[in-house]
Amino acid sequence: MADETREDLIDAFLARSGWGEAARARLAGDASTRSYDRLKGPRGRAVLMNAPPAAEAPACPPGASESERRALGYNALARLAGPDPRPFAAMAAFLKTHGFSAPEIYAADFANGLLLMEDLGDRVFTRAIPEGAGEEVLYEAAIDTLAALHEVRTPERLPLAQGGDVPLLPYDDVALCEEVRLLTDWYLPACTGKETSAELTEEFLSLWREALHLLGPADDVVVLRDFHADNLLWLPDRAGVARVGLLDFQDALKGHRAYDLVSLLEDARRDVAPALAQRMIAHYARRAMAANPAFDLAAFELAYALLGLQRNTKILGIFARLWKRDGKAQYPSYMPRVWRHVERNLAHPAAAGLKAWYGRHIPPPWRGGYLAAKAAEGSP
Repeated sequence: MADETREDLIDAFLARSGWGEAARARLAGDASTRSYDRLKGPRGRAVLMNAPPAAEAPACPPGASESERRALGYNALARLAGPDPRPFAAMAAFLKTHGFSAPEIYAADFANGLLLMEDLGDRVFTRAIPEGAGEEVLYEAAIDTLAALHEVRTPERLPLAQGGDVPLLPYDDVALCEEVRLLTDWYLPACTGKETSAELTEEFLSLWREALHLLGPADDVVVLRDFHADNLLWLPDRAGVARVGLLDFQDALKGHRAYDLVSLLEDARRDVAPALAQRMIAHYARRAMAANPAFDLAAFELAYALLGLQRNTKILGIFARLWKRDGKAQYPSYMPRVWRHVERNLAHPAAAGLKAWYGRHIPPPWRGGYLAAKAAEGSP
């Protein structure tokens, strides 16, 4: 009955929006509770985002303390949008205002978690490159898009075309530490067969807090958080930064400029040759120095290594959780690639304390394809 009620809400929303006669076909989703349908009808094509309001824990209220965020759950701690579609709509409008290719929002029912938006197609980088688009051309275009985004003044709040606004919260240490905690909450227990002790988890988090202090003052640029090849569309008929279509940015925050670079070049699902990654980092650095002669390359490289370690550590935990909790056995197959990123990140001198911890508690036999092999065997 609940599904029928949800379908009734969707049908009514589409009818109000003038898309009631369109045919619907399910699109590939992400690892969240949101789903997407492509609409084809008399008015052309569009995409429906379906984000059931009760499907996830609530997002982080502005000004909430760490204890208040902890009481609300993981989405509030990690500052994820959860089921709220307003951050996506607000960020889409912000990006479009500054010349980036984000989907135009045609209609919204925020209370019921529904958005109707422009269909930018499905030629993501991971599809365009095998079809003959030049890999270096696409990655350089993505770097140019990031560099241009980082030159835009970062707002405190993002207005909604439908009225009101949403805050652009900082990617703070609480969020960053809660994300790496997924390693001790999910990855390590999948290896050991038992829960990680509170003492070991706190030792891990303490080392992370020390490492994050090395980043210095935050850049506070817009961080899209999932800026990688599966979320970037190649739109060669457009010009400049508009050639890169942007998706999956509902969790955007303000934070360090290195983060999205890591997302792109240390991709969990696609190999990026180290030489290509180095050329792209150098290309970004040239753009950043041209915009700001005070740009500190050494500090940026330190941040790149630590935020790379943070993101890849989080991904190991997320993929273990998707396997153990949600029964998605394909995710451990990505772990060997993620571990290669982790090993490179740990080689930076700033990660020395964390490298020692990983060495003591996640020895080589538990790295690489260890969990992939367990998943392939059908181990729980």
